[in-house]
Amino acid sequence: MTTAAPRLEASSPAILTPDDELHWLALKMTAGLGARRAMQLLQQFRSPQAIFRASKPELEGAGLSTSVAQSIASGCPFEDAVTQQQRMRAVGAQLIPIHDSRYPAPLKQIFDPPVALYARGRLELLQTVMLAVVGTRRPTAYGAAVTEKLATDLSCAGLTISSGMARGIDTTAHNAALNANGNTVAVFGSGLDHIYPTENRRLAEKLFVNGLVLSEFPLGTPGYPQNFPVRNRIIAGLSVGVLIVEGAQYSGSAITARLALDQGRDVFAVPGNITSKASWGPNLLIKQGAKLVQEASDVLDELNGDTRRHISAQRSLFGGEEQVAGETQEEGPMSELYRTLLRVVPIDAGIGLDDLMDTVEGWSSSEIIAALFELELNGQIKQMPGKRLIKAWH
Repeated sequence: MTTAAPRLEASSPAILTPDDELHWLALKMTAGLGARRAMQLLQQFRSPQAIFRASKPELEGAGLSTSVAQSIASGCPFEDAVTQQQRMRAVGAQLIPIHDSRYPAPLKQIFDPPVALYARGRLELLQTVMLAVVGTRRPTAYGAAVTEKLATDLSCAGLTISSGMARGIDTTAHNAALNANGNTVAVFGSGLDHIYPTENRRLAEKLFVNGLVLSEFPLGTPGYPQNFPVRNRIIAGLSVGVLIVEGAQYSGSAITARLALDQGRDVFAVPGNITSKASWGPNLLIKQGAKLVQEASDVLDELNGDTRRHISAQRSLFGGEEQVAGETQEEGPMSELYRTLLRVVPIDAGIGLDDLMDTVEGWSSSEIIAALFELELNGQIKQMPGKRLIKAWH
């Protein structure tokens, strides 16, 4: 099962005026107005401004209760919205409404997307291909080591690692991506100004600078227990798939996996010791059809061609140039041939040696074969059945 990749947005982000932002914030701060009902209002009235210009009978006719319609018609939410705007300025957060071109396309596709996201950090990561890595708050040594290895390799392959910054597997995944100079996104179950758990303050500060932190909860919201299952739908919705490392049968990671399945995302799981309760969740998911993961290529090989091309494009935007075989050697003519071959060999379909020879001009067949051999030894190109060559993703 594969999920279509989000498109790399070329359009400019919508510029919110302070008044626009205030109306979006007022919509979010309206008591009793959930994400689904807010989206229905936007579909009917087209903008927050039009919603707040509507009369109480018009709002009730749109399906709102008398109390919520009265609150909107009277403008009561604007007092809280002004406070929110001030808090956002104080911490350097931004609001990303669902109408904004920067709002993640995959998240729009879920049943109940947030009407707006609070964001702090590298907003360009909203347009990258994300893979969620989640699991237990009390990992075994095996679970922690596996998470670090997989998150590092997947990050180096070009995926953005998304998670919830909880203790355990989440924290390990974020740190592994940061240590690999990769991209990572954390989704809070609290306001952006409430770091939970508190021991992750240093990690949060790193994410504010080198990663991205998101939340649908207003600033000032503590990490209430009921927030986290709600938050998990965003982690899954942002991502092309969810990788479960360790977790009990009815854990938060199991909830995220079920949400991912409901949203049409891929579900991956790392097998574990059958006598360990920490492995019950992922082992059960594998029995039910989740993709068993032993190494990063088990995830990467499941990605479709559009997703791979998107990752390749975002690598050039956010991750710099690809390393090539022989990079520790002095620059020379062969280095240029390595780069040429890595550009020509496709990432989503094999190419035969004869076709490759015809495509790469100015080099002898012996030079091309020698370079291909080096790239294959370096793990950057591999042979598929029929002696067709493909760029490796691990």
